[in-house]
Amino acid sequence: MTAVYLTIDTEYAAHLPGANGTPGTRAENFDRSIACVTPSGSVGIFHQMDVLDRHGLKAVFFVDPMPALLWGVDAIADIVGPIVARGHDVQLHCHTEWLDHAEGTPLDGLGRRRNLKDFSLDDQRMILAFARDTLVAAGAPSPVAFRAGNYGANDDTLVALAGLGIAYDTSHCPALAGRGDCAISLGPEDLCPLEHRGVTEVPTACLESFRGRLRHGQLTALSLQELIAAVLHARDAGLASLTLVSHSFELLSRDRRRINRVVARRFDRLCAALASMPGVSTATYADAPPTAESLPGAGARLPHDLLRGGMRVLEQAISNALYSRGMRSGAQVLALGTTLLT
Repeated sequence: MTAVYLTIDTEYAAHLPGANGTPGTRAENFDRSIACVTPSGSVGIFHQMDVLDRHGLKAVFFVDPMPALLWGVDAIADIVGPIVARGHDVQLHCHTEWLDHAEGTPLDGLGRRRNLKDFSLDDQRMILAFARDTLVAAGAPSPVAFRAGNYGANDDTLVALAGLGIAYDTSHCPALAGRGDCAISLGPEDLCPLEHRGVTEVPTACLESFRGRLRHGQLTALSLQELIAAVLHARDAGLASLTLVSHSFELLSRDRRRINRVVARRFDRLCAALASMPGVSTATYADAPPTAESLPGAGARLPHDLLRGGMRVLEQAISNALYSRGMRSGAQVLALGTTLLT
C-alpha cells in the first residue's frame, strides 16, 4: 500500500481583520480563514472534513497556534476541538508573523520576522516550544510532526524540533528548492522521506512540468488529472508514501469571499478517487507516520506529460480569471495560458 498524507495547513490570516488587535474581529478572521463562510456555503475545515468523512479518508491538519498570542488559547481550541472530535490528525504549524503580539509572553522581544529560519537556533527552540505547548493546551495530542509557515525552515529548525521530541518535519518542498523560503540543506533531488539533522524529513510531492521545472503537489498547483496521476505513479513505483498539501482556505477565491468552484470540485473528486483507488490509503502521523526510504529521484516523481500539463495550464488560467481579485476577459485568459505554455 502507498500511504497518501493529505495535509491541510490550518491557520488564521495575519493580513485579515482582527490580526492587528482590533477588538471583536477574531470571528471574521475565523470565518474567512478557518470555516470559510460565504453566501453560497462554507468550504473550510468543516466542509473539508465532511468530504473526507463521506469518502472514509483521514487528513493531517497542521494547525498554527501562534494567533493565541493575540486571542488566547480558545482561538486555537475552536480549531483543534472539532478536528480531534472527528478523528483526524492535528500536528504543528507555525507562522512567525504573530510575534507582533508577543508582549508579556516568553517570546516578548523576539520581534516579527517572515520565517522561522530568520531566527537563531535558541530563538527557534523557544518559539517551537511555545507553539507546541499552546497547541496541546488547546486540546491537541502532543505533536510529532511539523511544517513551517511558508515552508520557511532551515537546518536549525530541524535540530530544534529533534530537541523537542518532534520526530518529523515536512517543510522541504523539492519543487521550490532554491527559489522558495525553505533553507533546509536538501535539493530538488531529495524526493523521498529521509533522515536529516535528527528528524525524518518528509518532502512534499512534486511532478515534472514544462521546461524541466518541477511542480509542487498542492491542490491549487495541480489539476485533478495530475494529482491522480501522481498518486498512481507513486503506487506503481513502489513508494511507501506521498504527501499532498492544501490549506484551510484553499477552496475560496483569493479575496476569501466566494467559493472557488474549480478547486472545490477538484478536492471532492480527488477524495472520491483516493477512496476507490486500489493499493492506496490515506494515513496520519498519529497512526502511521512516514518512514525513510530510498528511491532514485527520477523514479520518485511523475514524468511530464504535454497533454496533461497543457490541460492544467488552461484550467488554472480559467480558475485565476474567475476567482482571483481582478477578473480577466476571455482573451486575457487565452493569452495567459499561451504564455505559460511557451
